[in-house]
Amino acid sequence: MVNQRVFLWLALAAVLFLNYQTWMHDYPPAAMPAAATTSSAPSAAGGTLADAVPSIAAPSAAPAGSATSSAATTASNAAALSAAVPTPGGTVVATSNSALAGAAAPGVATPASKAPLLHVRTDVLDLDISLAGGELVRSDLLAYPLHKDDPNLPVRLFDDSSEDKLYVLQSGLAGGGSAAAPDHRAIWQAPTTDWKLANGAAELRVPLSWSDGNGLTVIKTFVFKRGSYAIDLVYDVHNSGAAPRSLASYLQFLRHWVHPSRSYFDVETYSFKGPAIYDGHKYRRLNVEKAEDAAFSQSVTNGWLASMQHHFVSAIVPHADQAYQYQLRVSGNDYLLGATGPTVSVAPGGSAQFRETLFTGPKLQSQLAATGPELDRTADYGSLTIIARPLFMTLKWVHAAVGNWGWAIIIVTALIKLLFYPLSQASGRSMARMRAVAPRMKQIQETYKDDREKLGRAMMELYKREKINPVAGCLPMLVQIPFFISFYWVLLESVEMRQAPFMLWVNDLSARDPYFVLPLIMGAAMFAQFKLNPPPPDPMQAKVMQFMPLVMTGMMAWFPAGLVLYWITNTVLSIAQQWRINEVVAKEAAKLRS
Repeated sequence: MVNQRVFLWLALAAVLFLNYQTWMHDYPPAAMPAAATTSSAPSAAGGTLADAVPSIAAPSAAPAGSATSSAATTASNAAALSAAVPTPGGTVVATSNSALAGAAAPGVATPASKAPLLHVRTDVLDLDISLAGGELVRSDLLAYPLHKDDPNLPVRLFDDSSEDKLYVLQSGLAGGGSAAAPDHRAIWQAPTTDWKLANGAAELRVPLSWSDGNGLTVIKTFVFKRGSYAIDLVYDVHNSGAAPRSLASYLQFLRHWVHPSRSYFDVETYSFKGPAIYDGHKYRRLNVEKAEDAAFSQSVTNGWLASMQHHFVSAIVPHADQAYQYQLRVSGNDYLLGATGPTVSVAPGGSAQFRETLFTGPKLQSQLAATGPELDRTADYGSLTIIARPLFMTLKWVHAAVGNWGWAIIIVTALIKLLFYPLSQASGRSMARMRAVAPRMKQIQETYKDDREKLGRAMMELYKREKINPVAGCLPMLVQIPFFISFYWVLLESVEMRQAPFMLWVNDLSARDPYFVLPLIMGAAMFAQFKLNPPPPDPMQAKVMQFMPLVMTGMMAWFPAGLVLYWITNTVLSIAQQWRINEVVAKEAAKLRS
């Protein structure tokens, strides 16, 4: 009948919707390719990065027989982007024509060049800071192993070890005119190369110094705090020269990016990877393959920009209440995402201070929210954030009490079931009555099998007489679909679930069951639920419905074990509830007959 068919078909629809949603996100309609442009020498004040890069066509667009290798093209793209420096007005310009060709100008630090490194270690971070520009060129997350079976190999975010892994954070003060400026091409000095957060210390300050020899001195200080992945960046500027100096603080991510390969057998590949911004009002992911986004430029106050990947994020949070110019520029498979602050004039004999905050680490929502406004949105739950976020907070609260994310999922699923118990109760009673009158329904269908109009009237009379609502069984399933999808995104995006064990063989709730035991249990539970509900009168429909648990088992086998655990718990609770309702309805019917 309508009830049991809808219950399982909607479950299938939910899974298909998840696949469709991720497919459309990963493979949007192709944009028109951008025409290759020929570069001329950029102007001193008005040239943009698009002017500075000879061609932003993908490497595959090179003529046949070209001697330029893919690696050389990548290096050229990265060098051109790395040599781009914002002016105090916020426009990105090239530093020299030699940089455009992929060769660094004298004194220009590029990802390929090696400069002295500062090694910084806190209780949660292990980093390298290059004295060439004060770039963050490596960041290892000590508490997050890349693979669970190798705890000594941490997740690495910033990385300049090779072109295909290029991911650095550049920062500096852009200056107008031809005078030297403490930008990300400048060579900084430090009192020592090894820095470590001392036992019991609350913070670690790493100062770098620079001077132009004409009275302008700058101390660039990275401030690390115990237990935190946020990093404060502070510039203390003093001008003892005879002329005023105009400076603007800027920060930018330079990252190599390739279109991710998606696999149905690895749900982790469906998490968004790329740039994102918050403009003070709205969170937005940027598609580097889309022409409109690749030329993104906007003045933003009280926002942030981020470079995201599964479970981890690096973010730039500019100074509050100041307008920064945000820009995204793309060259081949590299992108430059940056923010440039307002120009500050430092008078002779005067001083100034610039402050921003960085973040490089896991998507711990409490730390993210404390670092920047709405920065916890980088734990991206999609269109159902309004459900997923309270769901995650409830899971977190229960986990704090029980200490196991698997049991937290089971308990929260039971709470959801309890919340919608009145609705499920009404639906269950309708299903129980339908099961009781199934023989009469089959008889009516056989009697009027050649007259659909009479069949419809007879069925409606039976429903009315027995007080059966044929669509009541749909409502609980409709309620479950948003929670099912929300659970999917919570398990996929919440770093707290990453590598979280449950019990026995299930050692990672965010990954599939390694032995497919949970999907098999889920399939068996769905089959038991099918047998408990009133059977379809049509033999063909009955056979199709019998195969539905098998189809769902195959599809859910590759989903996170935590999601399958949720579905098992929900199905088992539904079976228990329906079995109890069937008994009550049967006793009520027997009492009426007596």
